[in-house]
Amino acid sequence: MKKYISLIFIFGFLFLFQSCSSQASLDSKTVDALVSSEEFTFYAQRAHPTNIDVIQVMNSMQNASATRILELNDNYTVELKKDSLDVELPYFGRTYNASFNTSGTRSIYRFLSKDFKITKSQNKKGNWTLKIQPNDIRDVYEIYIEVFKNGKAFVSMRSNDRQPITYDGYLSKNEESPKEKEKL
Repeated sequence: MKKYISLIFIFGFLFLFQSCSSQASLDSKTVDALVSSEEFTFYAQRAHPTNIDVIQVMNSMQNASATRILELNDNYTVELKKDSLDVELPYFGRTYNASFNTSGTRSIYRFLSKDFKITKSQNKKGNWTLKIQPNDIRDVYEIYIEVFKNGKAFVSMRSNDRQPITYDGYLSKNEESPKEKEKL
């Protein structure tokens, strides 16, 4: 009888973890539709800086994890629409060009591009790779977005004047703004 109780407890525990981990995932058909339409929003959950100075500061903090990952809230996004690319992502790393901008925007990627080129491909496993090249933004060279079948995504920013940084998070359908709702 004790074996049955322990087995039920173990299966219940595994079922609990399975249900918790699958809450933020999408089905593969929805992901394919979002990527094919080129209309989606990427929500960044974690940032992965590559600068050794940032990593050393992170490791020197008390009670810091050794994973070198910065947890983010859902306020940081890459919103892709047919006619625009709206990016707002934090930046942790070294910049190579001095800026006299006093607004503090050097620590964040914040821009709106109306002129960009998208190249996308799908591999044998069903994962998508998007390469976005904004033509009207001087500082950003390329944005790579790798989208997995479950809706999770990995974004890499390559810039002309900063060290590269990567983010991971998830995809979602674009939200309608109040102005768009009024038009309907």
